[in-house]
Amino acid sequence: MTAFARTIGIDYTGAETPTASLKGLRVYLAEAGELPVEVSPPPSPRRYWTRKGIAEWLVEWLAEDVPTLVGIDHGFSFPLRYFEVHHLKPEWPAFLDDFHRHWPTDQDHTYVDFVRDGSVGIGAARTGNTRWRRLTEERAGGAKSVFHFDVQGQVAKSTHAGVPWLRFIRQRLGTRVHFWPFDGWDIPAGRSAIAEVYPALWSRGFAREDRTGDQHDAFSIAAWLSRVDRDGTLASFLKPDLTPPERAVAQVEGWILGVPGLFRSGSDNPVPGVVNV
Repeated sequence: MTAFARTIGIDYTGAETPTASLKGLRVYLAEAGELPVEVSPPPSPRRYWTRKGIAEWLVEWLAEDVPTLVGIDHGFSFPLRYFEVHHLKPEWPAFLDDFHRHWPTDQDHTYVDFVRDGSVGIGAARTGNTRWRRLTEERAGGAKSVFHFDVQGQVAKSTHAGVPWLRFIRQRLGTRVHFWPFDGWDIPAGRSAIAEVYPALWSRGFAREDRTGDQHDAFSIAAWLSRVDRDGTLASFLKPDLTPPERAVAQVEGWILGVPGLFRSGSDNPVPGVVNV
Protein backbone atom coordinates (compact mmCIF):
# COMPACT_ATOMS: atom_id res chain seq x y z
CA MET A 1 0.00 0.00 0.00
CA THR A 2 1.39 3.40 -0.94
CA ALA A 3 1.81 6.16 1.61
CA PHE A 4 1.21 8.98 -0.86
CA ALA A 5 -1.49 9.60 -3.45
CA ARG A 6 0.79 11.78 -5.51
CA THR A 7 4.42 12.83 -5.80
CA ILE A 8 5.77 16.15 -7.04
CA GLY A 9 9.25 16.87 -8.38
CA ILE A 10 10.55 20.43 -8.54
CA ASP A 11 13.74 21.44 -10.31
CA TYR A 12 14.77 24.75 -8.81
CA THR A 13 16.80 27.79 -9.77
CA GLY A 14 17.98 30.83 -7.85
CA ALA A 15 18.24 33.06 -10.93
CA GLU A 16 16.78 36.56 -11.10
CA THR A 17 13.94 37.54 -8.74
CA PRO A 18 11.14 35.65 -6.93
CA THR A 19 8.58 36.96 -9.41
CA ALA A 20 10.63 36.34 -12.57
CA SER A 21 9.29 33.77 -15.03
CA LEU A 22 12.16 31.29 -15.25
CA LYS A 23 12.67 28.49 -17.75
CA GLY A 24 14.73 26.62 -15.18
CA LEU A 25 11.82 26.20 -12.77
CA ARG A 26 10.00 22.98 -13.63
CA VAL A 27 7.28 21.01 -11.86
CA TYR A 28 6.22 17.40 -12.54
CA LEU A 29 3.38 15.51 -10.88
CA ALA A 30 2.76 11.74 -10.65
CA GLU A 31 -0.57 10.33 -9.53
CA ALA A 32 -1.91 6.80 -9.09
CA GLY A 33 1.28 5.15 -10.30
CA GLU A 34 1.17 6.92 -13.65
CA LEU A 35 4.23 8.50 -15.26
CA PRO A 36 4.81 12.09 -14.13
CA VAL A 37 3.39 14.88 -16.25
CA GLU A 38 4.58 18.46 -16.35
CA VAL A 39 2.50 21.01 -14.47
CA SER A 40 2.31 24.42 -16.08
CA PRO A 41 1.87 27.60 -14.05
CA PRO A 42 -1.61 29.13 -13.77
CA PRO A 43 -2.62 31.18 -16.83
CA SER A 44 -0.90 34.56 -16.83
CA PRO A 45 1.36 36.66 -19.07
CA ARG A 46 4.26 34.66 -17.58
CA ARG A 47 5.14 31.56 -19.59
CA TYR A 48 7.14 29.82 -16.88
CA TRP A 49 6.90 29.35 -13.13
CA THR A 50 8.18 31.90 -10.63
CA ARG A 51 9.57 30.93 -7.22
CA LYS A 52 6.75 32.83 -5.56
CA GLY A 53 4.21 31.13 -7.80
CA ILE A 54 5.52 27.65 -6.95
CA ALA A 55 5.39 28.36 -3.21
CA GLU A 56 1.81 29.64 -3.44
CA TRP A 57 0.80 26.67 -5.60
CA LEU A 58 2.32 24.22 -3.11
CA VAL A 59 0.43 25.87 -0.24
CA GLU A 60 -2.80 25.44 -2.17
CA TRP A 61 -2.16 21.82 -3.15
CA LEU A 62 -0.75 20.66 0.18
CA ALA A 63 -3.71 22.19 2.02
CA GLU A 64 -5.88 19.53 0.36
CA ASP A 65 -6.52 16.31 2.24
CA VAL A 66 -4.45 14.29 -0.23
CA PRO A 67 -1.13 12.88 1.07
CA THR A 68 1.56 14.25 -1.22
CA LEU A 69 5.33 13.82 -1.22
CA VAL A 70 7.27 16.76 -2.69
CA GLY A 71 10.95 16.72 -3.63
CA ILE A 72 12.71 20.06 -4.15
CA ASP A 73 16.18 20.41 -5.63
CA HIS A 74 17.96 22.78 -3.23
CA GLY A 75 19.45 22.69 0.26
CA PHE A 76 17.02 23.09 3.15
CA SER A 77 19.59 24.01 5.81
CA PHE A 78 23.28 24.70 6.38
CA PRO A 79 26.24 22.80 7.85
CA LEU A 80 26.49 22.60 11.61
CA ARG A 81 29.66 24.70 11.39
CA TYR A 82 27.51 27.63 10.22
CA PHE A 83 25.40 27.40 13.39
CA GLU A 84 28.52 27.25 15.53
CA VAL A 85 30.30 30.20 13.90
CA HIS A 86 27.21 32.43 14.05
CA HIS A 87 26.24 31.30 17.56
CA LEU A 88 22.83 30.03 16.49
CA LYS A 89 20.70 27.50 18.28
CA PRO A 90 20.85 24.20 16.38
CA GLU A 91 17.14 24.34 15.60
CA TRP A 92 15.76 24.43 12.07
CA PRO A 93 12.70 26.69 12.65
CA ALA A 94 14.93 29.28 14.35
CA PHE A 95 17.39 28.97 11.46
CA LEU A 96 14.61 29.76 8.95
CA ASP A 97 13.69 32.96 10.80
CA ASP A 98 17.29 34.07 11.29
CA PHE A 99 18.19 33.39 7.67
CA HIS A 100 15.18 35.31 6.41
CA ARG A 101 16.11 38.34 8.48
CA HIS A 102 19.54 38.42 6.87
CA TRP A 103 18.74 37.06 3.40
CA PRO A 104 15.24 38.32 2.44
CA THR A 105 15.45 36.75 -1.01
CA ASP A 106 11.67 36.29 -1.17
CA GLN A 107 11.17 40.04 -1.59
CA ASP A 108 9.99 41.25 -4.97
CA HIS A 109 12.72 42.63 -7.24
CA THR A 110 15.44 41.00 -5.12
CA TYR A 111 18.23 38.96 -6.66
CA VAL A 112 20.34 36.68 -4.47
CA ASP A 113 23.32 38.71 -5.67
CA PHE A 114 21.74 41.90 -4.30
CA VAL A 115 22.10 40.41 -0.81
CA ARG A 116 25.55 39.09 -1.59
CA ASP A 117 26.80 42.56 -2.59
CA GLY A 118 25.14 44.26 0.38
CA SER A 119 22.49 46.33 -1.41
CA VAL A 120 19.65 44.35 0.24
CA GLY A 121 19.50 42.61 3.60
CA ILE A 122 22.48 41.95 5.85
CA GLY A 123 23.84 38.80 4.28
CA ALA A 124 27.43 39.66 5.23
CA ALA A 125 26.53 38.78 8.82
CA ARG A 126 25.42 35.29 7.79
CA THR A 127 27.94 33.84 5.36
CA GLY A 128 29.57 30.45 5.09
CA ASN A 129 32.71 28.86 3.72
CA THR A 130 32.84 26.73 0.58
CA ARG A 131 34.81 24.14 2.58
CA TRP A 132 31.87 23.66 4.94
CA ARG A 133 29.77 20.74 3.82
CA ARG A 134 26.82 19.03 5.38
CA LEU A 135 27.09 15.38 6.32
CA THR A 136 24.55 14.47 3.64
CA GLU A 137 26.59 16.27 0.98
CA GLU A 138 29.67 14.28 1.97
CA ARG A 139 27.73 11.03 1.79
CA ALA A 140 26.12 11.95 -1.53
CA GLY A 141 29.49 12.20 -3.23
CA GLY A 142 29.16 14.87 -5.93
CA ALA A 143 26.84 17.24 -4.07
CA LYS A 144 28.33 20.75 -3.79
CA SER A 145 28.43 22.92 -0.70
CA VAL A 146 25.46 25.23 -0.16
CA PHE A 147 28.02 28.07 0.02
CA HIS A 148 29.79 27.30 -3.26
CA PHE A 149 28.58 30.11 -5.54
CA ASP A 150 29.57 30.92 -9.12
CA VAL A 151 30.48 27.42 -10.28
CA GLN A 152 28.83 25.06 -12.73
CA GLY A 153 26.20 22.91 -11.06
CA GLN A 154 26.05 25.17 -8.00
CA VAL A 155 23.27 24.68 -5.47
CA ALA A 156 24.23 27.74 -3.41
CA LYS A 157 22.15 30.29 -5.28
CA SER A 158 19.02 28.11 -5.46
CA THR A 159 19.40 27.31 -1.76
CA HIS A 160 19.73 30.95 -0.73
CA ALA A 161 16.74 31.80 -2.93
CA GLY A 162 14.62 28.86 -1.83
CA VAL A 163 15.00 28.68 1.96
CA PRO A 164 12.71 31.70 2.62
CA TRP A 165 9.97 29.98 0.61
CA LEU A 166 10.21 26.90 2.82
CA ARG A 167 9.53 29.23 5.73
CA PHE A 168 6.59 30.73 3.79
CA ILE A 169 5.05 27.29 3.24
CA ARG A 170 5.63 26.27 6.84
CA GLN A 171 4.03 29.43 8.20
CA ARG A 172 0.90 28.94 6.11
CA LEU A 173 0.41 25.21 6.50
CA GLY A 174 1.80 24.51 9.95
CA THR A 175 1.47 20.87 10.91
CA ARG A 176 -0.42 19.99 7.72
CA VAL A 177 2.95 19.45 6.04
CA HIS A 178 5.90 17.48 7.41
CA PHE A 179 9.34 18.84 6.56
CA TRP A 180 11.57 15.77 6.52
CA PRO A 181 13.70 15.11 8.54
CA PHE A 182 13.43 18.32 10.59
CA ASP A 183 9.97 17.40 11.87
CA GLY A 184 11.07 13.82 12.47
CA TRP A 185 12.32 10.84 10.46
CA ASP A 186 8.87 9.24 10.46
CA ILE A 187 6.23 10.93 8.31
CA PRO A 188 2.82 10.51 9.98
CA ALA A 189 0.29 8.51 8.00
CA GLY A 190 -1.92 10.69 5.86
CA ARG A 191 0.40 13.71 6.12
CA SER A 192 1.94 15.48 3.15
CA ALA A 193 5.71 15.95 3.25
CA ILE A 194 8.47 18.00 1.64
CA ALA A 195 12.02 16.70 1.30
CA GLU A 196 15.31 17.85 -0.18
CA VAL A 197 16.39 15.85 -3.22
CA TYR A 198 19.36 15.59 -5.57
CA PRO A 199 18.11 14.54 -9.03
CA ALA A 200 21.60 13.61 -10.26
CA LEU A 201 21.18 10.47 -8.16
CA TRP A 202 18.33 9.27 -10.35
CA SER A 203 18.14 11.16 -13.65
CA ARG A 204 20.26 8.67 -15.60
CA GLY A 205 17.95 5.89 -14.56
CA PHE A 206 15.06 7.29 -16.62
CA ALA A 207 14.97 7.75 -20.40
CA ARG A 208 15.28 11.45 -21.15
CA GLU A 209 13.14 11.39 -24.32
CA ASP A 210 12.46 14.96 -25.51
CA ARG A 211 12.74 16.69 -22.15
CA THR A 212 15.21 19.47 -21.43
CA GLY A 213 17.68 18.94 -18.61
CA ASP A 214 15.53 20.93 -16.16
CA GLN A 215 12.39 19.09 -17.20
CA HIS A 216 14.09 15.73 -16.90
CA ASP A 217 15.40 16.50 -13.42
CA ALA A 218 11.90 17.39 -12.21
CA PHE A 219 10.46 14.33 -13.99
CA SER A 220 13.09 12.07 -12.39
CA ILE A 221 12.32 13.38 -8.91
CA ALA A 222 8.59 12.74 -9.23
CA ALA A 223 9.13 9.36 -10.93
CA TRP A 224 11.62 8.06 -8.37
CA LEU A 225 9.54 9.18 -5.41
CA SER A 226 6.50 7.50 -6.92
CA ARG A 227 8.41 4.29 -7.64
CA VAL A 228 9.93 3.84 -4.19
CA ASP A 229 6.59 4.63 -2.58
CA ARG A 230 4.84 1.99 -4.68
CA ASP A 231 7.51 -0.70 -4.36
CA GLY A 232 7.73 -0.37 -0.59
CA THR A 233 11.33 0.82 -0.34
CA LEU A 234 10.55 4.44 0.58
CA ALA A 235 10.47 3.58 4.28
CA SER A 236 14.11 2.47 4.19
CA PHE A 237 15.19 5.72 2.50
CA LEU A 238 13.39 7.70 5.19
CA LYS A 239 15.62 5.99 7.76
CA PRO A 240 19.23 6.38 6.54
CA ASP A 241 21.79 4.32 8.44
CA LEU A 242 23.18 6.93 10.81
CA THR A 243 24.66 6.79 14.29
CA PRO A 244 22.69 8.65 16.99
CA PRO A 245 25.12 11.63 16.89
CA GLU A 246 24.92 11.75 13.08
CA ARG A 247 21.14 11.60 13.23
CA ALA A 248 21.10 14.57 15.61
CA VAL A 249 23.33 16.55 13.25
CA ALA A 250 21.16 15.64 10.24
CA GLN A 251 18.03 16.96 11.94
CA VAL A 252 19.74 20.36 12.00
CA GLU A 253 21.58 20.23 8.67
CA GLY A 254 18.90 18.32 6.80
CA TRP A 255 19.29 15.22 4.67
CA ILE A 256 19.01 14.49 0.95
CA LEU A 257 16.32 11.85 0.48
CA GLY A 258 17.82 8.81 -1.19
CA VAL A 259 21.32 9.20 0.22
CA PRO A 260 22.26 6.33 2.55
CA GLY A 261 23.85 6.96 5.90
CA LEU A 262 26.83 4.61 5.68
CA PHE A 263 28.61 3.25 2.61
CA ARG A 264 28.84 -0.51 2.76
CA SER A 265 32.13 -2.10 1.77
CA GLY A 266 31.91 -4.28 -1.32
CA SER A 267 29.08 -2.27 -2.84
CA ASP A 268 29.58 -0.91 -6.35
CA ASN A 269 26.77 1.57 -5.90
CA PRO A 270 26.83 3.69 -2.72
CA VAL A 271 23.21 4.72 -3.19
CA PRO A 272 20.98 1.64 -3.17
CA GLY A 273 18.11 1.62 -5.60
CA VAL A 274 19.50 4.40 -7.78
CA VAL A 275 21.84 4.65 -10.72
CA ASN A 276 25.43 5.63 -9.95
CA VAL A 277 26.44 8.93 -11.59
